[in-house]
Amino acid sequence: MTRPLDGLKVLEIGQAYAGPLAGMILADMGADVIKVEKPDGGDDARQWGPPFVGDDSAMFHANNRGKRSVALDIKDEAAVARLKELARDADILIQNLRPGVVEPLGLGPDALLVLNPRLIYCSIWAFGYTGPMRLAPGFDPLLQAYGAVMTLTGRPEDPPTFCAPAINDAATGMWCVIGALAALQQRHVTGRGCVIDTSLFETAVHWVSGALHGYWLSGNVPRRHGTASPALVPYQAFETADRPIVVAAGNDRLFVKFAEAIGCPHWQDDPRFRDGRRRAANRPALVALIEPLLRVRPREHWLKVFGDVGVPCSPINDIAELAQSEQLAAMDLQRTLPGSDMQVVGLPISFDRRRPQPQGDSPALGAHTGEGFGRRR
Repeated sequence: MTRPLDGLKVLEIGQAYAGPLAGMILADMGADVIKVEKPDGGDDARQWGPPFVGDDSAMFHANNRGKRSVALDIKDEAAVARLKELARDADILIQNLRPGVVEPLGLGPDALLVLNPRLIYCSIWAFGYTGPMRLAPGFDPLLQAYGAVMTLTGRPEDPPTFCAPAINDAATGMWCVIGALAALQQRHVTGRGCVIDTSLFETAVHWVSGALHGYWLSGNVPRRHGTASPALVPYQAFETADRPIVVAAGNDRLFVKFAEAIGCPHWQDDPRFRDGRRRAANRPALVALIEPLLRVRPREHWLKVFGDVGVPCSPINDIAELAQSEQLAAMDLQRTLPGSDMQVVGLPISFDRRRPQPQGDSPALGAHTGEGFGRRR
């Protein structure tokens, strides 16, 4: 398979999650990603386990596959000079070091764009490149808290709740890649690189944009609805006789089908439930009618009944069920790292219906420090 980013040289000065994830996406798509790590211990994520595969965490292996590792102490002048040489002919640089670190070392965007005007310099911040919190550090839970994601997650009677996956880290890494690829296209026209900035804060705000829009319009602070949508009904998890399911009747046509499938076609004529706006206003009444009906039959019964008439529904899988699902196998999402027997999730994108394969296992700390770094093709 021809990889779309073959011949691209990427310098990653990052650790933890968002920066390395961005580098991994580019590596899986064919870029030569050179990862710069501190000699003493390397990327902190090497120790973010269990589980571990060898000396490093499974998370590190997954997010740093297919890269080369160079160990450099960026507090040392000689190491900084080496890093600048690596940047001189790089296409993309990704850094998510602690805010305020790179500029005093001469590794900020202004300095490196003078050295390499074609460089696309990507910085991943915690709270952004400007503002009173510019230099504040941040990890995903802090941004779920500051960015109000926690106040929208969970049931109204529960305390604010984290979303389990590190959604801000992951999405910020993706925004970084989107920006870098757009800048590459711009470089084809201008011949020059540029500075890309994104942050966990901006990502967190983007996640809650719908709630912010509502607040700006109404002044009302959104409340938590558990598994339910604040605007659509029924659009949530329900218990059945054995295991829960999610039903998502996202418009009036689907509600009519849902009402008929559950044995209550008269609901479509009830003035409380006639359209989406009225159903949202009368949510407690409608949910109270639905819940006892669904509890009469088991999950598989309702999945078939709703599936047969086209009402969107799903079982609530645990990780083992997801891993064993026919759909995951059909989409060929499971990958084995070359040089390892570790299973990882492949990129969620295909080119000509073919999913990119990881280029290799993750590198040992400093394994490529002594190498030359001409372009790898």
